[in-house]
Amino acid sequence: MKKRTVELVVLSDVHLGTYGCHAKELGKYLKSIKPKEVVLNGDIIDIWQFSKRYWPKSHMKVVKIIMQWVAEGVPVHYVAGNHDEMLRKFLGFKLGSFSIVNKVVLEINGSKAWMFHGDVFDVTMQHSKWIARLGATGYDMLILLNSAINYCSKKIGRGPVSMSKKIKNSVKSAVKFINDFEQIAADIAIENEYDYVVCGHIHQPEMREITTSKGSVMYLNSGDWIENLTSLEYNYGAWKLYHYMDDVTVINEDENILEPTEILDKNQLFQNLVKEFQFLSSIGNK
Repeated sequence: MKKRTVELVVLSDVHLGTYGCHAKELGKYLKSIKPKEVVLNGDIIDIWQFSKRYWPKSHMKVVKIIMQWVAEGVPVHYVAGNHDEMLRKFLGFKLGSFSIVNKVVLEINGSKAWMFHGDVFDVTMQHSKWIARLGATGYDMLILLNSAINYCSKKIGRGPVSMSKKIKNSVKSAVKFINDFEQIAADIAIENEYDYVVCGHIHQPEMREITTSKGSVMYLNSGDWIENLTSLEYNYGAWKLYHYMDDVTVINEDENILEPTEILDKNQLFQNLVKEFQFLSSIGNK
């Protein structure tokens, strides 16, 4: 399959290391594109969930593809999120074209794009992290239950349903939180005269202009790879919200990248990541 060239790709909320992560689908998508620059906008590796000792090879393949881009010199900005907040200890770290940051401001065709994960707006994250962690565990269990229900639904000829989406859309406080999140991000971006504000965190893919009395800004959210399977792409002077489920070419790609589960503890995982990165970096330097 011929790869699509994309000027800029923004991914967030992949949650590698959890049962809900669609790593197989993400791997297919990543192998179908040739990005010139990449922003990993938080919660790419779910460090919170590593206690489950779950790390399939399909998850490692996603990491390998990203590392291959780095080895080829593609700028990759890893913005730390709340589920991978441990990386905030290494803010400012750079190795080749790879960097760990708290936010990114990119100049895109004369316009300024402000990119950050978004957990800074989450009161629960700031004051009650144990509640947030409990919620993450509950969410993962809900995704597992949802998968089982969809498996049965497919067997009887019905389409998939998203329980978490239905819950979020039916709970007024959840809807209000999303609206408030988007408005706060837009207000701060307008104040700082940014043209685009790009977030993740709330697993709600979005692309719309928000206008206030002080001005306007294009608000973008890359969504997630748990439910929505979305990313943001910038190409030919325009932003696009990519939906994996609408990409028939990639879905029908005949490559089987789903492999047996490989059990790793936290230390083994990081050792493997370092080894892979060093190997690919040495290839890129030759």
